[in-house]
Amino acid sequence: MTKFEEKTIATEKIFEGKVINVQVDTVKLPNGNESKRELVKHPGAVAVIAVTNDDKLVLVRQFRKPLEKTILEIPAGKIDPGEEPIKTAARELKEETGYEAAELELVTSFYTSPGFADEIIYLYEAKGLTHGDAEPDEDEFVEIEEVTIEQARSYVADQTIHDAKTAYAVMYLQLNQA
Repeated sequence: MTKFEEKTIATEKIFEGKVINVQVDTVKLPNGNESKRELVKHPGAVAVIAVTNDDKLVLVRQFRKPLEKTILEIPAGKIDPGEEPIKTAARELKEETGYEAAELELVTSFYTSPGFADEIIYLYEAKGLTHGDAEPDEDEFVEIEEVTIEQARSYVADQTIHDAKTAYAVMYLQLNQA
């Protein structure tokens, strides 16, 4: 069996920011040659599948600067240093939507872009929702939209929902409706 592991020889830090850090690693390849790898380091994030008592998926509409457009997605956010993902999920759900969950259940976790980033998203399902007032961060501007699972599925098909975590959530709900 061939080994695929790359051994890091050196790391050059390029940028340290609020959300990400960027570095360039020099690596030794399995064949003995050297190469460079550009890496984005991210603290991780959560996303929350929240379905209301009347079977509506809670979505958030917000502008995403990297895309230069507004998209519709499930509530999500970055894990703060030392914070457990389940606590982040409860916090982000409340901040962005006003909803609180009696229970948060981990569905899965996944890497968003493993070719260049180590970001992992923990996907939770919120159960027993109660509604209150949203508490968005001061630099966060969101609008809540609640849609049926069927509407959400059509949004995935026409790319109104166009991000992986939300498309995954819609497919998860569709598979679990049966």
